[in-house]
Amino acid sequence: MTGSLRDRYDDRISGVLSCYDRVVITGTLPTVCYAAGMTRFLYSQQIRIFDYPAFAATLRDRVRERAAALAAKAGITIEHIAKSHIRKEAVVAKVLERRGEHPGLVHVISAMEACDAYQPWHDKQTHKTYVRPDSGKCLHYYFYFMDSELGLVYLRVPTWAPFRLQFYCNGHSWLARRLAAEGIGFTAADNAFVRIDDWQRAQALADELSPDRLHRVLDRYAALCCPVLDTFGQSYHWSLMQLEYATDLVFRSAATLKPLYDQLARESVLSVRACPGEGRGPSRSPPFSAARSPRSWPRNWPCCPGPESSSAAAGWPRSAIAWFTVGCDMPGPNG
Repeated sequence: MTGSLRDRYDDRISGVLSCYDRVVITGTLPTVCYAAGMTRFLYSQQIRIFDYPAFAATLRDRVRERAAALAAKAGITIEHIAKSHIRKEAVVAKVLERRGEHPGLVHVISAMEACDAYQPWHDKQTHKTYVRPDSGKCLHYYFYFMDSELGLVYLRVPTWAPFRLQFYCNGHSWLARRLAAEGIGFTAADNAFVRIDDWQRAQALADELSPDRLHRVLDRYAALCCPVLDTFGQSYHWSLMQLEYATDLVFRSAATLKPLYDQLARESVLSVRACPGEGRGPSRSPPFSAARSPRSWPRNWPCCPGPESSSAAAGWPRSAIAWFTVGCDMPGPNG
């Protein structure tokens, strides 16, 4: 649909940009992220299986101490959120209004949330002792950073083994910093670019966001916020959990865009399958609208290095959840 719009309204479009938008990545410790692996690790370290809770508790305390130390160094008070209806993004947005966007730790939020866990078990029939998969709740820390390259990011760190991490960044934020660094003027509105002085150069920069670049950032934040790597003697394996690839179509006039909005919104509602858990959609008012592709992407597609079928420019798939935004850079009197 994006291609047909470009062909039909080419002379009335001031610019088109495709880039990664929301990126959510999961980090796992390969040899202990499953029960049999953790069992082997405990035996190799001569830790009794039924001493596992005490062993995990020492690591929990280490994560808590690190969170407290990072917050204290940044002059931040860890904020605990106990109610699920409170949006962490809104809390951080208020902090940014006071703090500004200079690089560094922005805020630390704690919350009790579901987590993977292991339970010591002795099988009376086989006479084997091991840990088996379990689930529960533990304290999680959300470390929000203003990264000098990526913009606002967060790392979600559980306080209980096997310490499955979650990292978030946004490709639009990364590209905005690249544009500013090169002195290319732009205007952003609601996570979309409605004006860029050099669209061609912007597209070339957008194509440079790669798994290799992200991998270095991920490893740095994991080592900083989750001090358990030395215990397990390994680094994190990173997998794509959610990936959005956006195309921004910027029209020269709101008068051209306005008649299209109803058609795009209707097409989104009738033809596009919404992704579970996603709150955004085509309900926002003109002159901006967004529609999502029904395509999905495997949850554990490796982040780095990229798959063989990935984009030559970026080193990973072009879309997991592809969507587009259309807008105008010169609103008219009726727009």
